[in-house]
Amino acid sequence: MQLQSTSYKLTEFFLLFIALPVSLVLTYPIYIKIASILIGFIYVILILLKVEKQQFKINKSLDWKMFWRRTLVLLCTIALLTMIYVYFTDASKLFIVARTKPLLWIIILFVYSLFSVYPQEVIYRTFFFVRYESLFKNKNLLIFINAIVFCLAHFFFKNILVLILTFLGGILFAFTFQKTRSTLLVSIEHAIYGSWLFTVGMGEMLGFPS
Repeated sequence: MQLQSTSYKLTEFFLLFIALPVSLVLTYPIYIKIASILIGFIYVILILLKVEKQQFKINKSLDWKMFWRRTLVLLCTIALLTMIYVYFTDASKLFIVARTKPLLWIIILFVYSLFSVYPQEVIYRTFFFVRYESLFKNKNLLIFINAIVFCLAHFFFKNILVLILTFLGGILFAFTFQKTRSTLLVSIEHAIYGSWLFTVGMGEMLGFPS
């Protein structure tokens, strides 16, 4: 089976984006889960470098002004809505980590952005689009499927609000990547919104330590 064939890509898609995330909900040793994720990530990197010949370089023609303008507008909207949500659901959690453990807050934001966000974007945007974009004639369907599998990656949290947020985030990040083809930009965007959710007091439901 050739690595670029449709049948191979569909099998690959099923194993990486459906079977593996769903399996994390099941009860089996945590070290096997971690090993499975690491093996999957190594596979993704190898395929990108060896098969797809991708080079992780910064595109010098990126429209940074447009990116920051759009990101800040969305961040203001998200900030307002989430502050209202936390205030009315449990006001004691509003900015709780930033208020009570500022050093921990800074460390977690750094670790999250570098070791969680970037690998996620390599897998769910760069790899996904490079490998499967050619299989979809309808680009809106491509974005929708990307959002679905990104949402599925967070299924193990077993939280409806998390699934809604990651689905909406998946649409947003997929749209950004489709327009810019930049792992860097979409990682920055993802890190900003995810860091805000942790900062405002919604980190516990998203698996952040508190």
